[in-house]
Amino acid sequence: MDYTQIAYTTQGPVARISHNRPKARNAESQNLLTELDAALHQATVDENVRVIVFDAQGDHFSAGHDLKEAALKRADFTVEQRWAYEELYYFECSMRIWDCPKPTIAQVQGACIAGGFMVANMCDIVIASEDAFFADPVCQTLGAAAVEVLIHPWVMGARKSKEFLFTGRKMLAQEAHAIGMVNKVVSRADLESETTAMAEQIAQAQPFALKLVKRSINRTLDGQGMRTALQAHFDTHQLSHVTEAFKVARDQGLESAIKRGREQG
Repeated sequence: MDYTQIAYTTQGPVARISHNRPKARNAESQNLLTELDAALHQATVDENVRVIVFDAQGDHFSAGHDLKEAALKRADFTVEQRWAYEELYYFECSMRIWDCPKPTIAQVQGACIAGGFMVANMCDIVIASEDAFFADPVCQTLGAAAVEVLIHPWVMGARKSKEFLFTGRKMLAQEAHAIGMVNKVVSRADLESETTAMAEQIAQAQPFALKLVKRSINRTLDGQGMRTALQAHFDTHQLSHVTEAFKVARDQGLESAIKRGREQG
């Protein structure tokens, strides 16, 4: 397909899937997520690709869900319509990143918020620039129960997840590295080269061996209940959309929610 909101490139054994809406801080619109999913499939079936990097053009990895588009197109969705939309574009797309048989790396700079946090943390490895930060402020800004895929406790632990989500605060790259959510923190100038170097090193391993060891590690987490927990939270997240708190936030306008999210410290 012809991509308009992502960029897809390959260099040797490494494919890059890039958010490409820098003027919108790479907010994840319906089209962007459709293209991201299609590019993931393209890289997965390409026998020449051994490692997949998710990155972004511009100053930020992603400001998260495109709330402006949501206000225009989905404000009046029924429960059933919202459920179907979010299951397709958020939950299932995210799980396909998690289940991708090839190693995936998130290359994160600037803001990595809400839906962006969800995409990055479905990857096997996260490399962040020193100016990167992570946030999921929707409990504070929208009265919603976090984002659709509650990967948080699996990548940052239960206590940090509670603090992170209860307060809606930003987590800087250095702290994310200290708790094990981020593998490596580098300067912005070195971010792409460091990510490429790791991707190329991983690509030297035999693809089938990488596929099997990734499957075994993911099954370890599934054995601990991760997939069931993610599915259960998706249902809970949908419930939070029919609360009075969410209705108030929606009626006050998603623009004000965006502003509060940006100001959240």
